[in-house]
Amino acid sequence: MKVVTATNETQGSRMNDYSFTVPGELVYVQDPCDCDRIEPLNGCGCSRGFAGVASARATTTAKVVDLPELSIESYTVALRAGLVAQGWPGEWAPGMAELMLDMAAHSPIGTIIERSFDDYRARATIPSETTKRPPGS
Repeated sequence: MKVVTATNETQGSRMNDYSFTVPGELVYVQDPCDCDRIEPLNGCGCSRGFAGVASARATTTAKVVDLPELSIESYTVALRAGLVAQGWPGEWAPGMAELMLDMAAHSPIGTIIERSFDDYRARATIPSETTKRPPGS
């Protein structure tokens, strides 16, 4: 199943990048705070970030990966557990799962995604180890 995870790849491409998550952890998007809504250029930066499900930290870069062992049910359970642990309502998990799975479905594996409020776009596509060709082939 294609999902979106935290990554450090392409960090630093933008002057305002940040990454405090654990690379490879599942991520989701939070609504931006009032600080970012009022002053997007001088706010905290949450409107550009993806929140880590396990670390409760954020990053400006996320990567589409394939986790074939993950089911929609276990993915939703993981999101619910992360949301609840971070003080958010667990009932948000199904909708958040739908949003994040839709985001992953529309991008090839290896795509690095960045965000600005509700605008999500590919920053780069980095081939996974299984799709890279050996040198000289």
